[in-house]
Amino acid sequence: MSNEVLDLLEKAEGVLKGHFCLTSGLHSDIYFQCAKLYQYPEITEQLGKKLAEKLADVEFDTIVAPAIGAVIIGYETAKQAKKRNLFVERKDGIMQLRRGYTLKKGEKVVIIEDVITTARTIKETTEAIKDYGVEIVAVGCIVDRTKGQTPYNIKSLMQIDPVTYEPQDCPLCKESIPVVKPGSREEKAKA
Repeated sequence: MSNEVLDLLEKAEGVLKGHFCLTSGLHSDIYFQCAKLYQYPEITEQLGKKLAEKLADVEFDTIVAPAIGAVIIGYETAKQAKKRNLFVERKDGIMQLRRGYTLKKGEKVVIIEDVITTARTIKETTEAIKDYGVEIVAVGCIVDRTKGQTPYNIKSLMQIDPVTYEPQDCPLCKESIPVVKPGSREEKAKA
């Protein structure tokens, strides 16, 4: 599926090249804008079905996705897997389960994300739901950039090992190439 996902992202103009500050704070010369895929419901449905298939061997009750980037793919994956779907969102800078959503103690949860680089948003999502006493059994995503360096059971449609840099070591910064922050967080990019 990796090449197919990359082809879909490229066709939807969701593979950006340049100098980017990722949500994680790391810099990279490539950015995956999965939101571009969501313009096309048939593609989103296809990806949701593929993620549901990747999760077929995982026993779970509910999908929880972090807003805003993963809400649509979380919903579509839940629809295809015939599971309940919730999302967490930021309030005062902290991920929270809101809108009257609740989870039961012992409920088996899969977290769905669009792109994972450092798993920071996964940690924030886990923190937002931990007091409910749920069991997080897997994490699903479209693009996994973690290089296998997380403690999570990640089921991805595409694993990629793009180069990332700490801002102070970024050769793109040293070349004075302007940095862009295309993600959904409201933070200023630091060159």
